[in-house]
Amino acid sequence: MSTTHPKPLSGGVPCAHVGDETAVALCSDWDQELAARTVRLAQLVGRANELVNEAIAEHFTGHRVAAIAILFSGGNDSTTLAHLMRHQATHAIHANTGIGIEETRQFVRDTCAMWGLPLIEKHPPVSYRELVLERGFPGPAMHWKMYQRLKERCLRQAQRELVSNPRKERVIFLAGRRRDESVRRANVPLIERIGSAVWVSPIAEWTAEDLRTYRIVNKSVPRNRVADTIHMSGECLCGCFAKPAELDEIGYWFPGARAEIEALEAAIAARSDIPDERKRWGWGVNRERPSRSGAMCSSCSAMQLPFGEVEAS
Repeated sequence: MSTTHPKPLSGGVPCAHVGDETAVALCSDWDQELAARTVRLAQLVGRANELVNEAIAEHFTGHRVAAIAILFSGGNDSTTLAHLMRHQATHAIHANTGIGIEETRQFVRDTCAMWGLPLIEKHPPVSYRELVLERGFPGPAMHWKMYQRLKERCLRQAQRELVSNPRKERVIFLAGRRRDESVRRANVPLIERIGSAVWVSPIAEWTAEDLRTYRIVNKSVPRNRVADTIHMSGECLCGCFAKPAELDEIGYWFPGARAEIEALEAAIAARSDIPDERKRWGWGVNRERPSRSGAMCSSCSAMQLPFGEVEAS
């Protein structure tokens, strides 16, 4: 006796037996929804590629394009961006903050190697450990400083490496910022020039649903286990905007990262020159967040799911 198994749709939703009229109707509805989402996605992909051309036309008259570099944190948004723009890009840039999950760093390296995309990985001149040993763990008000020290300075190093003559050359930075991911991102410009760097945000107008649709249509987009489990890239665990139980969640999935943080806590535990609250990582939980958010810190302001819940993909 043969058994008829459900046939999966392209979107990963299984159709039931053909004789089940309700299931067939549901599958038909899903197909129609996916078709509509795919049409929108095609328009967004076309627009993303157009933005690079517009940036060149607007900001490169009399200047050579030194490089087109994807800012690749290893999170879901930047991975989708990297997959989308990998054929236009000449490089990827990753800021190794020194206080992140190593699996994310390795994911970025492996993904770039798989695509043959040259990776520039930079380290901050002053490490997170040195900053903590000097003043204790940072809170919400210190986020902008942490961004400058741990990420922006890495980006400046990469920019200097790519642009040898700022008077004649400019670089394009492709950033995975999206307007709907947070209030902080609501007015992200599609194109802006800052000195010899032209920032382009190809997925600024994309929603979370658009990102999911892209992954449904493009099965080859790699997945970072860190992003799938703790719902952020994990490349920077500075703790400024830590959420309740965040360290517990990190430790559950990546005990090595938690051990590194706890070792830092132990290193300053007996220091009399550091306020007691600053001796704990993530001490600013539930406090107001007045500090600015940097261009490469999307996950700092994104909402996380409660510990134990899994994000739909």
